[in-house]
Amino acid sequence: MLRRLRALHGALALPAWVFLLGFFVAPVALVVWYSFGYKPGLFGTHANDVLSLDRYGEALGGSFLRTFWNTLRIGVVGTLICLVVALPFAYWLAVKVPARWRGLLLALVLVPFWTNFLVRTLGWQIALSPEGPFSTALQAIGGGPLDVLYTRGAVQLGVVYNYLPLMLLPVYVALERTSQALREASRDLGAGRWRTFADVTLPLAFPGIASGCLLVFVPLMGDYVTATVLGGAKGNMVGQLVASQFQTAQNWALGSAMAVVLVLFTGGTVLLTAAVLLVVRRVVRASRRVDLEGVTA
Repeated sequence: MLRRLRALHGALALPAWVFLLGFFVAPVALVVWYSFGYKPGLFGTHANDVLSLDRYGEALGGSFLRTFWNTLRIGVVGTLICLVVALPFAYWLAVKVPARWRGLLLALVLVPFWTNFLVRTLGWQIALSPEGPFSTALQAIGGGPLDVLYTRGAVQLGVVYNYLPLMLLPVYVALERTSQALREASRDLGAGRWRTFADVTLPLAFPGIASGCLLVFVPLMGDYVTATVLGGAKGNMVGQLVASQFQTAQNWALGSAMAVVLVLFTGGTVLLTAAVLLVVRRVVRASRRVDLEGVTA
């Protein structure tokens, strides 16, 4: 009977494995394979009869590294802004709002996701244009026309708007699952609201915060729609370079190499950040352990 249950569980997981292999592993493997090839001619897109690493040398040269650092800056700042905005709102929603209203407020948060990503971004293009409503209102009170569109600031605003729900939802779930009894016990022991939040609520919600940061940072690094619509020449991101190699230059080998480098750089950034946070967490725990030992002595 136990074997049958295990076999049933394995069968239930089979569609997920097939989906993962067919729509993630296989496309990524194809991109990696193309990155070892070359562009055969003016009208060819790729060829792999001669394999080399030359495309990676081309990808790492020129404007790629400068654009990557610009992308990294936009990604890190955008993730931090999403966290700063989402954390207090998620805390208010999970702890302060009555349970009967939480579903409605969550639905309102998800309303932007009911609209196409490109349509939402085009809406910001209209809003930030010199003839848009913000610029008109600014000129009505005596200011000059709004000159934000096609800048890095416009891209920063667009990515925060587009990816904020991806930060809010996991942070809300983590905070909603934290025990009210632990917060009350902390206050009973003399800790104030800020101390309770920092020492009790925030550590318990850390898995949700980490998940939200990953859900925002990773797709943001590969985003090219927001940069194309709102950034122009001043808000270039690596995703635009990759897309241009596939769509305009028809150089699938170089575009694949750029995509692989972007994935590796993004993964390296995530791992480095995780390592730093792990070290900080251990240092904080060690310092608290020493304090407790001093109190006991």
